[in-house]
Amino acid sequence: MLDYDAEADRYDETRGGVPRAAAAAEAVLRLVPPGARTLLDLACGTGLVTERLTRDGLRVYGADASYGMARRAGERIPGRVALADARRLPLPDAAVDAVSAVWLLHLVPFVDEIVAEAARVLRPGGTLVVTVDKDAAHDVGSDIDRVLAPHRSHARASDRADRVAAYAAAHGLEPAAGAHFTGHGQGGTPRRTAQKLRSGYFASWFHGGPDTIDTLAAELAALPDQDRRRDDPRYRLVSYVRRG
Repeated sequence: MLDYDAEADRYDETRGGVPRAAAAAEAVLRLVPPGARTLLDLACGTGLVTERLTRDGLRVYGADASYGMARRAGERIPGRVALADARRLPLPDAAVDAVSAVWLLHLVPFVDEIVAEAARVLRPGGTLVVTVDKDAAHDVGSDIDRVLAPHRSHARASDRADRVAAYAAAHGLEPAAGAHFTGHGQGGTPRRTAQKLRSGYFASWFHGGPDTIDTLAAELAALPDQDRRRDDPRYRLVSYVRRG
């Protein structure tokens, strides 16, 4: 697991920066009902997305379990960021109109607990917005993906859409609208993909051993345009409404 405290100061520059954050925020806001007055952004990271979740009448807060990330987010939205685990939020029941979780559920094995806590703090009629199928979104059909395809499986992904939907239903959340947005700057290059493979970056879907990694790294090194980014991923958002 990435050390988010250590990564906080350089995180944005390695994750697509403002263009990706702006695209994510705009898509989230499309799924938040016009009447919502409060929104809590879970695992808000550096607050780059959170500070862009703005529109008239909507008050936005952030929460993150990493001190380094929460500190950076607090610089962007002063006084509105809590250092908190998404499974144990410092809020009473039915406290907010909307909860968002962008690029969180694929990272953790306790998605059910996060969905349950989001349902708890949502008011009746409130909306939960989350990204799903994140790793699968990075398969854009490129030459890199053709190399990786035989070793790629998303069957165990913690943010698989059907699993998230089942957790939501179990906690009184009904499916609503969805949206997509572009992960600007996240298109892979052969060289960078080989580096990530060797570092264990793809642990959520790759389960081969060192020999397989060496073979795939060699195949990636043989691809043309080693430093040219392939197509950016298209991420998927889904929303759920708390039954009244």
